[in-house]
Amino acid sequence: MPSFTFLHAADLHLDSPLRGLDPTAPAERLRLASREALVRLVDLAIQRRVAFLLLAGDLYDSRQYDWHTGQFLIQQLGRLLRENIEIVAIAGNHDPLAMLTRKLAVPGMMGADRPETRVLANAPVAVHGQSYAIAATTENLSHAYPARVEGLFNIGLLHTACGQGGHENYAPCDPADLIRHRYDYWALGHVHTRVVLARDPWIVFPGNLQARHVREEGSKGATLVTVERGRVAVPPEHVPLDVLRWLRLDIDVTGAAGEPAVLTRVRFALDHAMLLAEDRFLAVRVTLVGACPAHADLARSPDATREAVRAAAAEIAGPDALFVEDVRVSTSPSLDLSAMRGQPGAVGALIEALEQPFEIDAALAAFVADQIRRAEGALEDDHPALAIAAGNVPDDLAARARALVLAELARG
Repeated sequence: MPSFTFLHAADLHLDSPLRGLDPTAPAERLRLASREALVRLVDLAIQRRVAFLLLAGDLYDSRQYDWHTGQFLIQQLGRLLRENIEIVAIAGNHDPLAMLTRKLAVPGMMGADRPETRVLANAPVAVHGQSYAIAATTENLSHAYPARVEGLFNIGLLHTACGQGGHENYAPCDPADLIRHRYDYWALGHVHTRVVLARDPWIVFPGNLQARHVREEGSKGATLVTVERGRVAVPPEHVPLDVLRWLRLDIDVTGAAGEPAVLTRVRFALDHAMLLAEDRFLAVRVTLVGACPAHADLARSPDATREAVRAAAAEIAGPDALFVEDVRVSTSPSLDLSAMRGQPGAVGALIEALEQPFEIDAALAAFVADQIRRAEGALEDDHPALAIAAGNVPDDLAARARALVLAELARG
């Protein structure tokens, strides 16, 4: 069997909508990142002369799909076809086949009626796969995947959570279900973090091609696979293709006497983070942590603190290299709470009250829930209003409230 290489990518989420960004955000830079990452993927496929490209679902984002998005995808995939690089793709929960075929057909897309086998022309390979017909696909699609084709390198192409937490459990299965098919490689999609579930055969989530928000940290890209003598020759290689990186950065300001000392630590931490970003545009959510005398100044006006941190960031990098998405103040005052807790009178009572769980008034929760409905999905999944509507106080919000009160106590 001749040697060959192929690329495995998933979860492009082209033109995924931006939510929760303030007016200072480089919205155009963020919006175009998914497109630029796709261009890099196609460039890599051509440069490395791969035999084919596998796309394991969620090429589009169901909340943001129009003719321009579809045309851009097809233009880029057309570059591969002109280079005689084959494409095999499936639709996932964000781009079920019914939605795709209403507008523009994607080259190499597999059908949704049943699993199918596609024998490739450029390599001795059989790809077995099935697209989603509807978004909420809750059956184990892998059970019906065809038997391996003897004499060929067999690949299973599937959009599934495969037991990974933190994702909707679509097309549920586990690695044992996949191993049973005796395929040589499983190309999975849906999980946005790169995960290798097994090595014999290789069962791989490549992660998404480009991170979309701060909860998707770290290097993003595709997986390059080399096959020799009918087997994966070396461990599949993660190839970074993202154009911007997201990072949640905790900066310890313990003992900082004032804002200038805090900002000195901020500059140092951001400068180090830039070095680790591999020349990518870096979008950072900064959280200031630690007990310090500067707490009162930091917590009194979170907006002013955020702008001071952004100004510090501007000193070390230009707007094309670094964006501070938000600044969270999770510091605490330098107080001896154990001593204060034992004081008689108002101070001791206040400390004890602050240590009790916060409760949400039912009328407030109902009001917030009504406002969320009116917002029609405009809030991020981790927005504190969603927890309040459910009658809960997010831990970070409660901590900030306690810190503000303690800051005033520290000021006397």
